[in-house]
Amino acid sequence: MTEFRTEPVFENGPGLDEVVWQAWKAMELPEGYRAEIIEGAIEVSPTGRYSHSQAIFLLKEALGDFLKGSDFAARQDTNVIHEGSAWIPDLLVVARDPERYVTDDGLGLTAAAVRIAFEVTSPGKRGLDRDRSQKRREYARAGIPMYVLIDDYDDQGAVTLFAGPQPEKADWEDIHRVPYGTDVTIPKGPAKGFVIGEGITGPKRG
Repeated sequence: MTEFRTEPVFENGPGLDEVVWQAWKAMELPEGYRAEIIEGAIEVSPTGRYSHSQAIFLLKEALGDFLKGSDFAARQDTNVIHEGSAWIPDLLVVARDPERYVTDDGLGLTAAAVRIAFEVTSPGKRGLDRDRSQKRREYARAGIPMYVLIDDYDDQGAVTLFAGPQPEKADWEDIHRVPYGTDVTIPKGPAKGFVIGEGITGPKRG
């Protein structure tokens, strides 16, 4: 993963946040890479390895079936925009018809559209820090109701559910972590009752 940070701009010039925002909008990346603005910095990362994509595939398939016929849907490859930040969650639950949440420039959806954000970790300190710490804070700041982290690299694998965002603290009221092999159930919201278990993460390890 590559991170781009800009130096302070000259007085009377555009603000730093605006410079980062314009640079992100202008980026043209080769296939297999994505760019996000996370805590004021542009981060470019490759798409995940097979185990990463497989977990997302299984999650999207199961969640799509669970939400079928409801007013909500599971989406991928969507920019989520919030106050100069831009994220691409591995999976997110939004209204089935999210048109009212599309940003004025059409670049993505506002964070208000997101009911649940899902991330599946990739190896490497930078990638793990991004999902475990930076996005945990960013999603809380944006008031996203729930964040689910599927972490292959937490001991023998773990699923952590973050609920009750506290935007002013960039943290969460309720944090529930279970190891692979233990079912975790979404407790509320449009995916209430959806179970993340062995069918998505694989069996207990170790």
